[in-house]
Amino acid sequence: HVSLIGCKFLSSSGRGSTANAIKCLDYAVWLRQRGINLIATNNSWGGGGYSQPLLYAIGRNKQYQILFVAAAGNSGVNIDATPHYPASYPNSNIISVASLNPADGTRSYFSNYGALSVDIAAPGSNIYSTLHSGTRYGYMSGTSMAAPHVTGAIALMKANYPGASIDYIRTNLLSRVTGSPNFASIVGSGGMLNVYTSIIQARADAP
Repeated sequence: HVSLIGCKFLSSSGRGSTANAIKCLDYAVWLRQRGINLIATNNSWGGGGYSQPLLYAIGRNKQYQILFVAAAGNSGVNIDATPHYPASYPNSNIISVASLNPADGTRSYFSNYGALSVDIAAPGSNIYSTLHSGTRYGYMSGTSMAAPHVTGAIALMKANYPGASIDYIRTNLLSRVTGSPNFASIVGSGGMLNVYTSIIQARADAP
């Protein structure tokens, strides 16, 4: 019983403006103001420099109980040292997601990382999904494939605990990871997304 809504600000070639990204985030706030139960935005995009207006837009989402799930980026670098936006913004409603290889549970070679800037790892290598042209399906890799796993887990937690705040959901998600030495020092939670344990905990905590 989860619904999705898209807000397009990128062209078919993947180009777009920060100003239009902000319009999408403000649209999410507009929906919340009108009673739509929107809990999170999935942001499988990144690039460009630091933007104070974008920082503020993410903050406005926080005020309206909207989490911002960000793809950590695909340059294979430590974004604590070399920031990648929007994943590197310090807003407390951001969950920044690295990519892991489901075949062996290691960090995907392309995935950015950083114990301060990246929060959690999720499957992002060779993920079977929709493709942007026509009605085709295929395998894609990137932190843009990893982030939606986390956004989906957030929606499931909210469905199992309707009264949960975004602070609760974020804490639950990051504290219920599957710990792994592969991620112990390169993502803040030290582990990989575990949807099952997060939902079981949300059900236990729900009044």
